[in-house]
Amino acid sequence: MKLFLSLVILLGGFVYTPPKVNNFRLKNLDNRTTSYKDVKGDTFTVIDFWATWCKPCIQSIPKLVEMSDEFEDEGVNFVGISVDGPRNLAKVKPFARSLGLTYPVLLDTNSEVMGKLGVRAVPSLLIINQDDEIVYFHEGYKPGEEVEIRDKILELLAE
Repeated sequence: MKLFLSLVILLGGFVYTPPKVNNFRLKNLDNRTTSYKDVKGDTFTVIDFWATWCKPCIQSIPKLVEMSDEFEDEGVNFVGISVDGPRNLAKVKPFARSLGLTYPVLLDTNSEVMGKLGVRAVPSLLIINQDDEIVYFHEGYKPGEEVEIRDKILELLAE
């Protein structure tokens, strides 16, 4: 019993701290270097990692564009990060245009930022608060999951 109580007391001292997003710099679709702070939202930032060859990404991006328009006035900025390698780089801009992407798209051609943020697959979506803490992480996409993402944004905005 003493061991159990000691363990409870010991573990009670630990506080979960969400992972942080450090400022990073990537090229945008116009080949200009852009930092995370340049595209960060006033309340939340939604980062979507995707690639031109990813079928679920093709399904999810139009839904995210709709949400971007919906939450724009709430200070929620959406950012797309393409993880296409150098071979597919020429396809990224026409791809983004064809899907109606209206928010910034950055190019993580060597997947460095993807790795630093613990993203292992595309699509992956992160919601980051004003303190640069990742408060939500969603990997993959199936039709209908945009409702869960939208509900999470609404819940975070209500807090």
